[in-house]
Amino acid sequence: MTKAERTPEMTRRILPWLVAVAFFMEALDTTILNTGVPVIAKALAVTPLSMKAVLSSYTLSLAVFIPISGWMADRFGTRTVFAAAIGLFTLGSLLCGLSTNIHMLVACRVLQGMGGAMMTPVGRLVMVRTFERTDLVRAMSFVAVPVLIAPMLGPLVGGLIVDYLHWRVIFFVNVPVGLIGMAMVWLKMPDYRGAARPLDFLGLILFSSGIALLSYVLEVFGEHRLGIGGILGLLAISLLLILGYGLHAAKTAFPLLNLTLFRLRTFAAAVSGSFITRLGIGGAPFLLPMLYQIGLGLTPVQSGLLIMPQALASMTTKTLLPRILERFGYRSILVFNTLALGVMLMLFGTVGGSTPIWVIVLQALIYGVLTSLQFTSMNTLVYADVPRDQSSGASTIASTLQQLSVSFGVAAAGLTTLFFLPADAISNPALMIDGLHKAFFVLGGFTLVSALIFSRLKRGDGGSESGEKDLHLDEAKG
Repeated sequence: MTKAERTPEMTRRILPWLVAVAFFMEALDTTILNTGVPVIAKALAVTPLSMKAVLSSYTLSLAVFIPISGWMADRFGTRTVFAAAIGLFTLGSLLCGLSTNIHMLVACRVLQGMGGAMMTPVGRLVMVRTFERTDLVRAMSFVAVPVLIAPMLGPLVGGLIVDYLHWRVIFFVNVPVGLIGMAMVWLKMPDYRGAARPLDFLGLILFSSGIALLSYVLEVFGEHRLGIGGILGLLAISLLLILGYGLHAAKTAFPLLNLTLFRLRTFAAAVSGSFITRLGIGGAPFLLPMLYQIGLGLTPVQSGLLIMPQALASMTTKTLLPRILERFGYRSILVFNTLALGVMLMLFGTVGGSTPIWVIVLQALIYGVLTSLQFTSMNTLVYADVPRDQSSGASTIASTLQQLSVSFGVAAAGLTTLFFLPADAISNPALMIDGLHKAFFVLGGFTLVSALIFSRLKRGDGGSESGEKDLHLDEAKG
């Protein structure tokens, strides 16, 4: 019996919509929030750079909980886990909107991240188990479209909300969508279960505590809340925990993350190069709204309009990227494109009050094309030499480190900016814009370094990707 015969036709029609709406809600949330950072910071009586914890805590939560999402789906069923994911995300959104201080907001963002971590992997799993391979590409492509549209709408919608409504509405808009989504998932989503392998509890504790502590060190380092001795002590503990996970994973039969995949040259280059690249470009969505709103004095709506061209260019060029990769190959594309991205980040460090709007828009368009090509190349190269039966494990590692690098990228962006800012910079736009400019140059330097990793690839690497079923959403989410 085929999948189509096992699954009612009505369910097959509704399922892509259910998954797409959930992904859209998740993707829109982050892009809306970026634009509202300066306004929310003012409302909570903190500096805009302190808001990096609100952004990085969400992606860090994703990195911690993504590895166990597949185990949970096999153990408790896809319907239950996906509905619970939407429920956690919705509850986290509601509590974020009710937050009265930054500490509560950070805690609620972690709760949101717990829900978001289960949405994408479990949603992908349901699609793969429902549709035959002949229909899967079409279904996955449909699901990916809203995820591409969200970054285009998010900056403008965020600007409109904080300009004309209230910053809390950024989070409240998720509540009715989430409640309807939970009801529809419970009624219409198939409930697949699998033979759940043992959960690597020790690995989960070592890995999650290690990266959480490392993220905390990056957070407090720039705000001088601990002395140098305390910082070095916590850093040593976090690195020991991560090293402990590596040693543990090498000995256990069912590790949380299968690190043996790093023996594959293409996989190691794609994942490690992607990690360093995102340390640079991951901080850009956090810094650009501050550059435009605080440095240039633009409104949130104007700021959102200047960021929109990036997502528009990224979405409109997606269909051309496979042909470009086929023509030039992964090594040439990733080396050249990474260098170009580093230069573009540095060019954002030249934007000032006298910069013509058309120049800023042109930079945003070029940056959008470059990031789209970069994400597509890195995400598909991950699977080039991975055996099909290990593609799920490869996807888990790539997704986890992707979110981790974005979290660290936001923290690095805030830390770098703070390093260049004097104490009174927040009230002085000229000083603020100077610090942001220097931060963009440092982030561009991070990105340039990753070109060295991609240069280790061979000319024919990535010629035939495997694991196609896992690519589409990875590409869309960048």
